[in-house]
Amino acid sequence: MASIESQIGAALNGSGACRPSWQGKIGMRLIRIREASWPADRMALETVRCEVFVKEQNVPRHLEFEGRDANALHWLACTPEEEPVGTLRLLPSGQIGRAAVLRAYRGLGIGSRLLRHAIAASEAHGWGEVWVNAQYARRGFYAPHGFIVISDIFEAAGIPHQRMLRRLNQEAPALRHAL
Repeated sequence: MASIESQIGAALNGSGACRPSWQGKIGMRLIRIREASWPADRMALETVRCEVFVKEQNVPRHLEFEGRDANALHWLACTPEEEPVGTLRLLPSGQIGRAAVLRAYRGLGIGSRLLRHAIAASEAHGWGEVWVNAQYARRGFYAPHGFIVISDIFEAAGIPHQRMLRRLNQEAPALRHAL
């Protein structure tokens, strides 16, 4: 079986089309996680993020889609019918964010799988660390993945957050993650 790093590296073929980089059974459903392209998969990515952030958490749409998606790596979790159920992005700064899983699919490990893909991609790039602005209530999701709190509580989009950091490689240079 190929490593996660090689699966991520092979997720995009020369034409830019996406192929699955992880799949597994979640309950009775087969969920695929694949690297996504913002231009090609924008509607699917927006569908999940709008449901979770805009509708459930009342984040204004202009704050959710702030213009940084075109320069980010994205992952998308889909059912066999290609229904999008989860997403996550990784910015060039090393910031992991926009982690979202539809309510009906939460608690099944999809978010952890998405996060592992972003961490593996960061390691493959040789980055020394990754970080998140975690919603205060969701810090417990990131801690088991090696993230530690490095800031006081601050507000973003009307929601309390704390910055969390995970060191990946002690020899690699640290990235900038200024508040």
